[in-house]
Amino acid sequence: MAEAFKFELVSPARLVLSEVVDQVVVPGAEGYFTVLKGHAPFMSTIRPGVLQVTSQSGKVAKIFVAGGFADVSPAGLTVLAEQAIAAEELSAEVIAKQVADAEAGVASAKSDEAKRVAQEKLDHVKEAIAEISATGDDR
Repeated sequence: MAEAFKFELVSPARLVLSEVVDQVVVPGAEGYFTVLKGHAPFMSTIRPGVLQVTSQSGKVAKIFVAGGFADVSPAGLTVLAEQAIAAEELSAEVIAKQVADAEAGVASAKSDEAKRVAQEKLDHVKEAIAEISATGDDR
């Protein structure tokens, strides 16, 4: 069994989660990474995706994040998310808004690079929603 460490998930609106956990899988800019107790310190940007938080009891919570930063330190892991929504709170309306916002970003992009970045974000949003939808009742 993994050793536990401190994890905090913060959005601009509030402290979403603060607890001692066994592991967290984070959607990093370069791909998903797993944090366990004693992980080497580093910082990473995160992309829209699904955080998977494994509690000390073994239960896995899935949380959609719309980008942000992850900071791994000797004290634990802190994720500063642009937005964080628990999988069970992702209603059809919330999903539609996430997709619409990302599509608006693509439509309003002024340069090829901005359009590429916006399209990448839209793709990640759709992937994350598909991942959560595929798990159904396992959330």
